[in-house]
Amino acid sequence: MELLYEKKEHIALFTLNRPEVFNALSPELFKQLHEAFEDFAQDPELWVGVITGAGEKAFCAGADIKTWLPFVKECREKPWLLPTTPLRGMELDKPMIAAINGVAMGGGLETALSCDLRIASEKSRFAFPEARLGILPRLGGTVRLPRLVGSAFAAQMMFTGKPIDAQKALAIGLVNQVVPPDEVLDTAMALAQDICQCAPLAVQAIKKSMRRTEGMSMDEALWCENALGMPLYDTEDYGEGRKAFVEKRPPKFQAK
Repeated sequence: MELLYEKKEHIALFTLNRPEVFNALSPELFKQLHEAFEDFAQDPELWVGVITGAGEKAFCAGADIKTWLPFVKECREKPWLLPTTPLRGMELDKPMIAAINGVAMGGGLETALSCDLRIASEKSRFAFPEARLGILPRLGGTVRLPRLVGSAFAAQMMFTGKPIDAQKALAIGLVNQVVPPDEVLDTAMALAQDICQCAPLAVQAIKKSMRRTEGMSMDEALWCENALGMPLYDTEDYGEGRKAFVEKRPPKFQAK
């Protein structure tokens, strides 16, 4: 399998499993990602996702040139052949964490950008080399990177194609945390566990509000936020959260 998909209590773990080619994205891997994300989105027992790469050298080095570019050319005439994922075409309300254990370039960096939080190894390097190949990042790179780090840093990375290291990525806000290589996945899983201590429906509504209100006027955004927030008062988890607070005990949320 080019993708390993595991369920650990309320956490889904996605592992890009092509270490021999630095976990490069292939059409088959993309298809398997689509199927796994569909399952993750629909399973009420899964609340948070973590995605990482197999091996010690790479999270994902981008597209597999031998298989990906011919596939993209075919999809140009038949766009329905391209499987949907959170990178493009699939809205995912559940939070995702990227555990970046090595190189993240091109489509690999776009995969990390499609996540909500990013934990990076001290040895990680990040780049968008597409301009040096005569193309542009088209799985969200030109859209998500400027929104995350600002247009100046994004332009420099994409115009030059030059990589940056983990500390620079932390300084510009590309990643949330930098840790030693052997702590990347454990740190990401611990963060996922922290999120699982909160009411999952509330977390999903927060993510949905953040995504949908981007680009709205203040009035529109506040209206949308309120519309997404009010139904939470009718959930069992809200009742449990209030009761647990009064009783001074950890809540037991059920995503209901």
